[in-house]
Amino acid sequence: MMKPILAILPLMAAIPLSACAAAQGGDYPSLAKRPVEGRFDVAPPSVVVPSPGPLPTDLAGRLARWESDAVGAQQAFARERTPTEAAVTAAGGAAISSENWVVAQQAISRLQATRAPLTDALADIDRLYLERSIAESVDGLPEIYALRDKLAAMLAAQDNVLAGLERQLPGQ
Repeated sequence: MMKPILAILPLMAAIPLSACAAAQGGDYPSLAKRPVEGRFDVAPPSVVVPSPGPLPTDLAGRLARWESDAVGAQQAFARERTPTEAAVTAAGGAAISSENWVVAQQAISRLQATRAPLTDALADIDRLYLERSIAESVDGLPEIYALRDKLAAMLAAQDNVLAGLERQLPGQ
């Protein structure tokens, strides 16, 4: 019974091939490239992006003021850090809501408050950067962004100090 099926198998395999051969002369579309398809092989026009120019003079004073505010905040943070660390160390074994714990929490709050000029300056720089980017005023953007990076790094370092102090307190 298997032999008749095996004898017919090559014939069955040849039937689809004959259909493919017959289709070449049919009414089916060619897969060759059509003339209209070549129209899209053109490279897009190049876009010229102007290089940023120097920082406009009206912004130089604002950036200098923001940098000065940030440096002042950094110095205030450094001055307040030592007494805050002492208060947190004293509250290390104290119970939550005890006198030493409350004093340490207040010291941390004062330390956080010293950062206000830095965070304000950073917010102002972010706003300026966005406004100038939206208006496509690229002059001075590298200087603005460099100062923004500097202030963001200062703030990140202060965040790390505060997080470390808060972890030392009970209940945090």
